[in-house]
Amino acid sequence: MLFVILMNFTEQGVRNVKGTVERAKAFKEMAESKYDVKVKEILWTLGKYDLVAITDAPNEEKATALALSLGILGNVKTQTMRAFTAQEMSSIIAKIA
Repeated sequence: MLFVILMNFTEQGVRNVKGTVERAKAFKEMAESKYDVKVKEILWTLGKYDLVAITDAPNEEKATALALSLGILGNVKTQTMRAFTAQEMSSIIAKIA
């Protein structure tokens, strides 16, 4: 299951912005080892969100636990969305009466 995690730096995160790349690496390692979630990509962005992560999780519970544990660290606030591939969307559309 794909999930998109939208993130904004907290005040703490901005103060520690020089470590953001290293924290991203640690996040990827934690995601895989502790939650069985593959982080496909982490992007630093301009605009409404500071970072975007694309993840592949075995279920919603693990994706949610990962996002919550990221928020607990205090450097970012998160918003997580379920995402669908074209194949998944075709299957969903096929079920529409």
